[in-house]
Parts: sequence; C-alpha cells; structure tokens
Amino acid sequence: MKRLGILLLALALPGCGLHPLYSGGSSGAVATMLTRVEVAPIDGKAGWLMGNALRDKLAAQGETPLYRLEVRLDDKIIGLGVRRDDSVSRERRTLRARYQLVELAHGTVVLDASAGSDAGIDVVSSDYATIAAENTALENLSEIVANQIISRVALYAEHAPASEP
Repeated sequence: MKRLGILLLALALPGCGLHPLYSGGSSGAVATMLTRVEVAPIDGKAGWLMGNALRDKLAAQGETPLYRLEVRLDDKIIGLGVRRDDSVSRERRTLRARYQLVELAHGTVVLDASAGSDAGIDVVSSDYATIAAENTALENLSEIVANQIISRVALYAEHAPASEP
C-alpha cells in the first residue's frame, strides 16, 4: 500500500508545475542573465559586505553587463533587554535592502523590491565580544539578504519577456 502511494505521488509531481530554476546549468537562461548583472557601489561597511556577497553569487564573466543592480541598505541595532542597572542585555540587528534591477539599454527599472533579515545579539560584559558579535551578525545578515536578492533576480530572469536582452 505504501508503494502505491509513493508511485501515485511520483506520477502527480510533474503536474504540480515545479521545475528547476537553473535548468540548463551554467548555459541556461537564468544563469546566463545573472552573469550579465553588475552591482552598483553600495555605501558603508554593510554595503561593502553586501556588494561582495552579491558579486560572488552573480559570478560575472567579464562580458558587457546588460543590467545594473542598485541597492540601498538600512542597518540598525536596537537594544531590547534591559538589566536592573539600565544597561542593555540583548540587541537586535536588522538589515533591510531596497533594490532595483535596471536594464542598461533603456535605463528602465525592471525589478523594484526589498529584502531583509534580523539577528539577535547577546550583550556581554566584554565590549570586544559584543562588537565581534555585532560584526558577525552583519556578515551573516549580508549573506542572507544577498541570497534573497539573487533569488528574486533569478525569478525575474526566468519570467522576463523574450524581447529583453
């Protein structure tokens, strides 16, 4: 009986509409489009981390870019927990990105979206340890938000009209 259920599930799976985003591998439409995206400079330390994460994931191959990814970041640290002596015991670091994908040939914005994530940080008696935790949180958040941005750009690339470059 279990085998019959698995067989029916396997037969129904192609009808659900799921298909690989990166079909065709590195020569597929999505992967090819991602290599033609340049990342505009992003201000600040968070911008430097985000720019590097995005460039690593896009893996531009030196071809003439067809798109430019413009990103504006909002990086905040907010104190949450308070001890009896009114010092902060817990922080929340939030990284939000507003990004636009601009088609360079016409200067039109073809994708305008946002992404973000947050992390909790314990504030300890050592300032060094707290600063190190804040920096690590920023590095991790930059990777997470960059992954969100790349995923959304890849979805755009999959559904982009054939008339676009």
